Amino acid sequence: MNFFSYYSCREKVKIPKTKPYITLIGAGMNATTITWDDTAATSLSTLKSATFSVMSLGFVAKDIAFENTAPPPPPGAVGRQAVAFQISGDHSALYNCAFLGAQDTLYDHKGRHFFKDCWIQGSIDFIFGDGLSLYESCVLYAIDTPSGSLTAQKRKTADENTGFAFLNCTVTGTGLVLLGRAWGAYSRVVYLYTHLDVVILPGGWNDWGIPSREKTAFYGEYKCWGRGADIHNRVAWSHQLSDREAAPFMSTSFIDGRSWLSSVS
Repeated sequence: MNFFSYYSCREKVKIPKTKPYITLIGAGMNATTITWDDTAATSLSTLKSATFSVMSLGFVAKDIAFENTAPPPPPGAVGRQAVAFQISGDHSALYNCAFLGAQDTLYDHKGRHFFKDCWIQGSIDFIFGDGLSLYESCVLYAIDTPSGSLTAQKRKTADENTGFAFLNCTVTGTGLVLLGRAWGAYSRVVYLYTHLDVVILPGGWNDWGIPSREKTAFYGEYKCWGRGADIHNRVAWSHQLSDREAAPFMSTSFIDGRSWLSSVS
């Protein structure tokens, strides 16, 4: 998909904790873009590299694109993380938005979030963080890279209620990617009713080079289809979910959405 903008705003934006319940509405993800080009090296941290940062409660965005135009990093590059959008605020919803970048595009840092009908584009760990988030009917687009990963979820303990669920999504692109890497010891990611294109590497999942995480991370797939959904070469420690195991991830109840979504939408 080619993105172009009728209106492009080139600046870094940060919404602080003291500014809750802000709604941002554009003219469409192909029409309104907020863009910048910082990296972890130029801004001195991955968090600070974000083009757009949200720290506040109850943020809503509709019909807008968030972009980091820093070029994709070569293999082994240091400090090239380049966040397009970072969210640390609780009770946030994003509809028909695009998140455009390469390494570390969308920093789903912490809090409960709902992403609906969004386009998320990147190469390495391009959805990452320790949020509790439901991605529904989104497109995850892997750009060219020797190999990358869609997610790096950072759940740290068994008692921590965080994780990413992808429901009725599409995974496609021109690169090759894993479904996820275990950034946290108890990393939790599931894909449900999702079309997985040929871009998915056969093993599917990675333990971050720490074999003990194979015993604690929870990675699952449920009724996915497409050339990338072939389970024959999946790592043995991932899960093909039963109906009962998939049920908790299948609605906004996963993010306690019934208690807050109607108030911010």
